[in-house]
Amino acid sequence: MALTITDADAYITLNCIDIEDFAEAVEAKKQRLVNVASRTLTTKYPRYTIPDGAVYEFANVLATVFNDTNRLAQAGLTGFTVDGVGSFDFKDGMVSAPGSDLSRYIPQAALDLIGAENGGIKLSKRRVYWTVL
Repeated sequence: MALTITDADAYITLNCIDIEDFAEAVEAKKQRLVNVASRTLTTKYPRYTIPDGAVYEFANVLATVFNDTNRLAQAGLTGFTVDGVGSFDFKDGMVSAPGSDLSRYIPQAALDLIGAENGGIKLSKRRVYWTVL
């Protein structure tokens, strides 16, 4: 796996819909996003080969999760107003607290790419839970 920022920019520009947060990030932040996406995917799916495209899909999602506005919500801000521009309120639970499990943000597109790379297996975000009736 040869992950590069140049390849990430090209992949995200061609294959993702909402790219503004990743495209506007500085190179150092893009590198951190790619590093964290790669580490999270390889930790969550250690038995599988992780294709570069899956890392880039996830890095793009992380760019949105950790953009400037959502970082305010992570810090505990519930809303703010910019005079003459608008008012912004954050929904409870929409943005994770710092240090929480990032794997919950892995997009299905990344899971589909991992599945295709590993013989067509089906990966899903759905989990089985125990329940008491």
